[in-house]
Order: sequence, then structure tokens, then C-alpha cells
Amino acid sequence: MERLPIPPGTQAQAAAPPGPACTATATVNGQGIVTGWSDGARRLLGYTSSQIVGQPAARLLAEDIGEKLLRDTAGRERWSGTVALRHRDGHRLQQPLLAHHRTPDNPPTTPAGGPPTGPPTGPAGGTAGRPAGATTGTATGAATGAATGAATGTTGAAAGAAGAAAVGPAGAVAEWLVVCAVPGPSRPLADGVLNAWAFSQSPTLLALFDADLRLLRANAGMQRALALTEDQMRGLRLPDIAPHPASEEAARTMRQALESGQVQHMDACIRPAGAAADTRWPASLAPLKDPDGHVRAVCLSAHPAPHEAPARHTPRAHTTTMALQRSLLPQTLPTQGALDIATRYLPAGSQAGVGGDWFDVIPLSGARVALVVGDVVGHGIRASATMGRVRTAVRTLADVDLPPDELLTHLDDLVNHLAAEESSHTSPADPTDNAAETAGGIGTTCLYAVYDPITRRCTLARAGHPPPATVTPDGTVRFLDVPPGPPLGLGGLPFESYETQLPEGSLLALYTDGLLETRDHDIDEALDTLFAALARPAHTLDTICDRVLTTMLTHRPDDDVALLIARTRALHTDHVATFDLPFDPATVAHARQHATRQLTAWGLDDAAFITELVVSELVTNAIRYGRPPIQLRLIHENTTLTSEVHDASNTTPHMRRARTYDEGGRGLLLIGQLTQRWGTRPTPTGKTVWAEQFLTPE
Repeated sequence: MERLPIPPGTQAQAAAPPGPACTATATVNGQGIVTGWSDGARRLLGYTSSQIVGQPAARLLAEDIGEKLLRDTAGRERWSGTVALRHRDGHRLQQPLLAHHRTPDNPPTTPAGGPPTGPPTGPAGGTAGRPAGATTGTATGAATGAATGAATGTTGAAAGAAGAAAVGPAGAVAEWLVVCAVPGPSRPLADGVLNAWAFSQSPTLLALFDADLRLLRANAGMQRALALTEDQMRGLRLPDIAPHPASEEAARTMRQALESGQVQHMDACIRPAGAAADTRWPASLAPLKDPDGHVRAVCLSAHPAPHEAPARHTPRAHTTTMALQRSLLPQTLPTQGALDIATRYLPAGSQAGVGGDWFDVIPLSGARVALVVGDVVGHGIRASATMGRVRTAVRTLADVDLPPDELLTHLDDLVNHLAAEESSHTSPADPTDNAAETAGGIGTTCLYAVYDPITRRCTLARAGHPPPATVTPDGTVRFLDVPPGPPLGLGGLPFESYETQLPEGSLLALYTDGLLETRDHDIDEALDTLFAALARPAHTLDTICDRVLTTMLTHRPDDDVALLIARTRALHTDHVATFDLPFDPATVAHARQHATRQLTAWGLDDAAFITELVVSELVTNAIRYGRPPIQLRLIHENTTLTSEVHDASNTTPHMRRARTYDEGGRGLLLIGQLTQRWGTRPTPTGKTVWAEQFLTPE
């Protein structure tokens, strides 16, 4: 079987890849071509994204198992197994993999609020313009992936084997998402210790009874519930510990579990200390078997009844709202290379229900990335639906590449229109109609930030939202002094932008006010706690997110909490080339030469032909319809090549259909056909027309 080339002199490594443990992630399309490859995959198998994306995944296998995978994966939504993979340096790895078959209509479920790490993606087969997504709660460099090149290899074979099953409804292309664990430094910890911790610290009430139904162990929760220590209860039967008919019934049910070997359930068993006389918590009684299958003991586990749990107030409405809210939040973080990102979302624990907090990550032209966090007033389905409309509007305006202050101005106008529309359908005579609470998103707060990894500058604007916090690499924590605009829909004051330069490796923390508004401490104390949690170093952004939430929240929050933490990256000068061009038609040929030489320096000769055509059309349009000065910029970021031409005119080009005898009008159409996407963004001194093409590695 054909293998990828192995660089000479590379030594085999049998040890685990250096660095903290992570999840390896990769994606493979239906033709068995690698479309996504994360940094963890690089750690595992040694290949970078540019070396693998677009290659057949079967090349990563150490042995031919395509037919077996075909049989194992046919018609299945998930596959798991151990596969022999080949490292870049040639050594063989036996790697357990888990693969999920997904389509646009049926993606695998991912943890809300965090997107799970997503691998960098490329074109399917090197030509498709649709980026392949991947999941997890941290985004490492473009939605950061965790890393399973290994995983990808296997899934690729599986996906290719799936054949026709790789195309979903309406021709939507399906793919395989493959994950596996990349081990970190060894941290020996006896299984017995973990088991003991799990038993003693479990929030569920647990007790172990022997074959004579006498208590052997009780965890801390059970001891509190019965108001007795383990030593005081050991050796006694449950009716002796808590005399009550329910205890007698529990003893009989335990005996059934011992004799049948089946789990038994009780609707009323344990009465917690201090509870009303008629309060009994339901319990499950599970037989514990030895390796030979003989029942040796019974485990009693108790928990509050559903009607006693505040979070289950109006369960159907709550579940519906939660499902809507989850579906409107990002399911995966998009591929981009400017920031490492981790996110979390926690719904409110109060009876008011789920609110309208959201976050978003939006890749922009020129390797830039927009970060958004917002909070819609109110709770329930209406607030969630309004959040979805506002989030969609933000993405639409971001696609136009407006500066943050202008984007919020347009968003403010939209919220006013939505509010007027909803108010016209609200009946003043109906006291149950609470549409006014969240009419069209009036009072919604929003923070919009754009980070440029080339200049390392971050531009932000906010509408009634708490300011973001930043942590520099030296550990200094501060709030960014973003001018506070009014909440959306209230009007009266303009929005202002704030710009700052961030050192590479800085942290940005964007959050909603539910993180700070807790009943346990005032706002100043909350800010000090937040600063302390952000300042402590951690290996991963997920760790920082979890630390912030556990430090700030001692109970379920009274309001929704959205948290987004990003670590800045820099795109250094060796990935960017800038050329000042004379305002002369003859400069078009010079621009093509500049582009060709730069691509040769980057080792991208295969992209030279298309890039020459794109640069030629962009520069020609700037000379014909723009104003001097003109500047050409080429950006090479992972598997993406961006060509940009800036001029001093504010006139925006538009694609049109050229008629048969027209001499012009075909340039932008040609660019649209040759590249994955193109567009125009306004600048303080004119405009920039850009085009992106995905690179196919050899």
C-alpha cells in the first residue's frame, strides 16, 4: 500500500507525544479523503494539516483493513475499534478509535457551551469549498482540534467504505468524525483510590449492604440524610437504622435484588433528615456481582423525587426551551487560525427558565476572527427565539465586514424594527401576553470584537454589555476600556470602537452578566474572584473555563451564563507579503510576477496559475475603477491562501452577468469560480477586495 513519504533521518518515537493529554480529532469525507486534521492529530502521527488534508486516509494505515471496515461500518452511525496506524517517522501504533458518521441534518451531539475541539479543515478532495467541521468545547487554533490523525486514518477507510451512504438527504455530503485519546504525562493513580473517591464524594446517596442485608458502607450523602455516621450504622439492617414501613419494604426489595440478580426500583425509600414526615426519596437497588456472576451485595442509591427538584418545574416547557436554546448556539467552533477558543454555556437554575445568552465565533477575511457574546432580556422560549434572530443578524452583518461600532448601529436599527413588528401583534388587553418583556430584543446587550493576527490588534464595541477582561502573558489582568454604548433598541447614543494591541498568547474573556450577578457576593468581590481565576496559569483553555465557573458559581446560576475565553495567536511576517503598486495598467504584469515569486518562496507553485489570474483581475479592477494608492497583500495561513488588493476608492464592486458582446464584467465572475469565497471590506482609507482559495497539499 502506498505510504506518505518519511523524511530522512527521522527517528521513530514509541513514547506518547509530549504535551498535555487531549482528544485527537479528524474528519474524512465519503471518498476516504482527509478533510480535517487537528493539532492533536499532528502530535499523534507527526503530520501537519497541510501535509494530510486532501490525502487518502488509507495512507495512514499500517495494514489493509478496508474490506473489514466496509463490513463493520455499513449502515451504522458509529464505529469503534483498534486500528494499526503508521506514524510519519515509520513506526506503528495500535490506536483505539471512535468514529461518528454525520450529515448536515444529523450531526453528532456535542457538549453545549463548549464546543468541543474541532480540527482544522480543508477541501474535500482538495477542491470542495465547504469546510468540514469538528466538535468539542475548546477550539485550538481555528476552533482548535484535539487530535487524531490516527483517528482520521481509520475513519477515512470507514467512510470510503461506506460509499453511497456518504451522501445524505438532498445530496448533502456526509462525513466521518473520528476521535481518540492522545495521552499526556503519566500520572499514576490507583484505581482503588478513584473508586473510593467516587463512592465517598458522589452527590447521590449511596449505601452497600451485604448478603444478609447488613450495612457495610455509606457515603457522606447517605450519612447526612440519615443523620448517622457510617460507624454507627455498620452491621445494622435498614429497618434497624430507620424504623419505618418503607424501610421494611426496602429490605424486601433488596432481597429480591439479591435473589433475582436484577436491579429493583422503589418510588419511596429514604427520608432525609429534617424533611417532612411524608417525604421519601426514590431509590434503586442494584445487585453487585463477583467475576463469576454470583451476587455478593446490594448497592442502594437514592435521589430526590422529580417533583422535589426545582429544575424540573414545568418539565415539558423547560425541555423544549432548552432544546431550542441548544440548537441556536454554535454546535461546533469554526476553523480559524487566529485564536485558541473554549466556550461554556450554563442555563439558569431558577424557575424563570432558560434565558437568551449566546456566544459566537465568526471567521472574517484577512485571517481575522470576530468574537460575539450577547444577552437577550427575559427567559423562556420567546427569549431563546429572539436570541436566534439577533445572532443570525450579527452573522449577516459580520459577513459584510462592518467595523464593530457600525455593526452594532445596524443591529440596533434591526432590533427596533423587530420590536415594532412584535408590538403590533401584542394585545394590550391580554395580561398573559408578556411579549413586551423581550419584544424584538429590546434591551439586548452585545459585545462584538474583531482580532487581527497579523497586526495583533483587537477592535471592540459593546452595547450595554460588561467589558471583556484580558490577561497578558506576564499574568496581568485588566478590563479593556471599551466605551459603554446603550443596550440595543434603546437608542440615544452612538456606539464607539476601542482598539488595542495584544501580545501573542494573551487571553480574552468574554462573558454575560450572569457570571457576576450571584447572591453570595457583591459585584466588587465577584470581579476580584474573576480576576484571580483568570490569572492562574493552566495548560488548556478548558481548564480556565471550568475554573472560572466553579470559582464564581457556588450553586446553579440565577441567570444564564455564557463564557468565551480565547488565547491570541500571531501570523508572523513570513506568512504575509505586501507589495505597493504604481497606479498604472502596466503594473498588472508586475503584480503577477510578485505573486509568482512569493508562492515559490512559500513552496506553493501548484497554486501559481489560479493566483496569477486572481491577482490580475483584482489589480485590473483597482486601476480601472479605484483610486491610488494600490497595495497587493498575500496571506498564507495553514491551507488557505488569501489575495487582497487595497485602493483608496469607496466604490464596492458587484458581480454581474456579462452579455455576449460585452468587453468587461467577467472578472469577478472568474474570481468567484476560481476561489472558495471573495468579498469587499471597507477600510478607513478606502476598501479592500479579497479572495480566498484552499490549498491542496501534495
